[in-house]
Amino acid sequence: MFPIIYSEEFLKHDTGLYHPETPGRLSAIVEALKETPWADQLEWHLPTPAKEKEAFSWVSKFHTRNYINYLQSLAKEGGGMLDPDTPVSPLSYDIALLAVSAWLDGVDMVLKNHQPAFALVRPPGHHATKTMGMGFCLFSNAAIAAHYALEKKGINKVAILDWDVHHGNGTEELVEGNPHIVYCSLHQFPCYPGTGRASDRGHYDNVLNIPLPPGCTLKEYEPMFEKKIMPFLERFSPDLLLVSAGYDANHDDPLAMMSLQPPDYGVFTRYLLGLTRRILFGLEGGYNLEVMSQSVVATVEPCIISG
Repeated sequence: MFPIIYSEEFLKHDTGLYHPETPGRLSAIVEALKETPWADQLEWHLPTPAKEKEAFSWVSKFHTRNYINYLQSLAKEGGGMLDPDTPVSPLSYDIALLAVSAWLDGVDMVLKNHQPAFALVRPPGHHATKTMGMGFCLFSNAAIAAHYALEKKGINKVAILDWDVHHGNGTEELVEGNPHIVYCSLHQFPCYPGTGRASDRGHYDNVLNIPLPPGCTLKEYEPMFEKKIMPFLERFSPDLLLVSAGYDANHDDPLAMMSLQPPDYGVFTRYLLGLTRRILFGLEGGYNLEVMSQSVVATVEPCIISG
């Protein structure tokens, strides 16, 4: 069975009528997954209540008290904007904590079962820095999950692969100082948020940024996996692999200018399964509902077929 950690509570993070990071993103993915021939191999999990309580303590380790208090107050006051792109609604603070808890649950499941899982959550997280949310993101889900795995689960090495079209500046900031975590991002450059240069290598040479020009297809992505990403991950030999699974590098996505197709994400997954089955995928971006949903299906399918 393939675990998916999901709750309809994630739909209550209200970003407004015309915002691209809409609750409909998750609804479309759920519908697409339930229509697959292997839908009976999916095991749906709610975030556990214990993890919801625990999530705050982990958020507090990696985001400043001032930011957490500000976000909580903004939500209690009825909502507002963290920046021009990042709305906060009355329930956003609670839902962001729930997203963190789902990632933590995913870590538990993957390490217990030695099989992949998917945290189907919103809001996304990879742009959230220590001091502020930005770029649709409130808490740094993947970075927090990586530290949790090291500190709470007793493993020694965690790798994060970020294939979202945007560089995960928040994730990199929160992990580059830990030699037990490596971070690899391939992203459109130049593009929001303007970070992720190849020369940025982290404090311990533990960061691999692969900036790519607009218009890249699988023809350009696949050599990056073969020549850079997989050797980087294989040398590190992680005990756990976290994937910031954004799908906005698709050709039809409205927020970037890459040209991947949904089946390409199945190619990416097969590369990673050649390294380890201890993989937790977590949703980041992706704003064309149809191609994003097809891309998630393409991501999950190799895990089930090869399992």
